[in-house]
Amino acid sequence: MNKRHNILIVDELDLRELVTSYLRKEGFAVYTAETGDEAIKRLEQEPMDLVVLDVMMDEMDGFTACKEIRAFSQIPIIMLTARSGEDDKVMGLQIGADDYIVKPFSPRELVARIEVALRRTQGIQQVDDTGYRFNELRIQPSGRKVFVNGQEISLTKKEYDLLVFLLEHRGRVFTREHLHDRLWGMDTQQGTLRTVDTHIKTLRLKLKPADRFIKTVWGVGYKFEVDS
Repeated sequence: MNKRHNILIVDELDLRELVTSYLRKEGFAVYTAETGDEAIKRLEQEPMDLVVLDVMMDEMDGFTACKEIRAFSQIPIIMLTARSGEDDKVMGLQIGADDYIVKPFSPRELVARIEVALRRTQGIQQVDDTGYRFNELRIQPSGRKVFVNGQEISLTKKEYDLLVFLLEHRGRVFTREHLHDRLWGMDTQQGTLRTVDTHIKTLRLKLKPADRFIKTVWGVGYKFEVDS
């Protein structure tokens, strides 16, 4: 990748040293932390591009650390674990992780996952200070306008807000509950979880063929993902 990215590794000493050595050979600037608390403090003070976060840590586990990070940052997070159960993977994605790797893994696999996560979060082109473009999809937030293949698409307020929210957090999976709370508020009188599914469905219909960017992650939720 062209830019020298800053990667924060949060794991036990032996794995930190192994991963750090390999990533530096691949051209990444690598920083390390031993605990979740240390990682959070570092992220609050220094700019990072991605976090590799172990699930099993003393004092604060990786799931808790991921939640804490998501409270103030949308940085890509790849979680590592020795447990291969599906429940752990789903939990990691639900709380905001971008990817999940089971130990043992090869350093080459980790590098590939890091590069994919970075592409997903940086793949959208900024048209100007107020707009985005990716392939046939163009969005002008200043006028709340959306274009597909140059043709303006008529979206409701909630459809537009849903599209922009997913786009601005591209690559990250959001549960229906999270999207509902974010866009309709905590008051259940304003909508149900089926409301989220309905808006996703109509949004996809209106955006064709750019609907391919809105992905369903079965058992978890939805995300906006650009082509790798």
